[in-house]
Amino acid sequence: MRKGPFHFHIGLRTVKTVAAVIISMLVVDFYGATSSKLIFAMLGAMAAVQPSFKESLESCLSQVIGVLFGAAMAILLQALPLHPLVCSGIGMILVITLYSGIGIRFSPVLACLIVVTLCYDTSAHPVLYAFGRIWDTAIGLSVGMLINTMIFPYDNSKRIRELIRSLDQEVIKYLEDMFDGDDNLPDAEHFSNTITAMAGQMTIFANQKLLLRMKRQKEQIEEFKKCERKARELLARMEILSHMGMPGRLDDENRRKLAACGADIRDERPLDSVLERDVVTNYHVRQILKLRRELMDELEKSVKREKVRR
Repeated sequence: MRKGPFHFHIGLRTVKTVAAVIISMLVVDFYGATSSKLIFAMLGAMAAVQPSFKESLESCLSQVIGVLFGAAMAILLQALPLHPLVCSGIGMILVITLYSGIGIRFSPVLACLIVVTLCYDTSAHPVLYAFGRIWDTAIGLSVGMLINTMIFPYDNSKRIRELIRSLDQEVIKYLEDMFDGDDNLPDAEHFSNTITAMAGQMTIFANQKLLLRMKRQKEQIEEFKKCERKARELLARMEILSHMGMPGRLDDENRRKLAACGADIRDERPLDSVLERDVVTNYHVRQILKLRRELMDELEKSVKREKVRR
């Protein structure tokens, strides 16, 4: 069934975010909640629940920087006899300009929120307000980080294995297209894109801090790196075939191996006299099939080790 233009899915990250927000608001409510306290606790909790531990830390840092930066700007602006609307506008311009000029990579939204709040609420002391909001934000950040890294840590190892497994069929499809009997040679772009996606997922996985299973995570990273190296070797062989122009004719050994893999080879050119192009082609096909098998062996070893570790 074809999916429509919209796809709704409640994932684990959504559940973790909601849980972190609710717990943070309960904590804040315990010592006397106000709308401002609840909002900053909620923002902190939402910021902490990121795909990786590194991203969570960066998001937490952005929250603290935003509060401090906004409060510092408000202290300067409150000394000027300006209407709150004008004060807010000038403050936001300065915040956004300074964020960009200094090279702060984080969003200036929170800093602008602090500036606007303090420009309109002149009774609030900027320093005390800033520390109060940092405290509220810290509650949300702490709860979010705890849930994200300890209770329900993000683990995309299954997704990485799915991508590695998909490479197997992509190799077969590539060889079928290479030897389908026409003059249109395939490229390895799709295979390359899958490797890129796999490398991206591996980066996310490596940036996790699975505190309760760090040794297991380290072993998994090494296993995935082995698979990535095999996949890149495969890609190099496939690109050589793609740049040969017209491929050579397959020998009986490679035809048997491809048939055993379930490949539908339509190129029926007989190998009655062996040319240099045939030798080169068959060599690379053998290497591709060999590397494909080694890649799948590495994947199966990883799966078996994972079952033992559990």
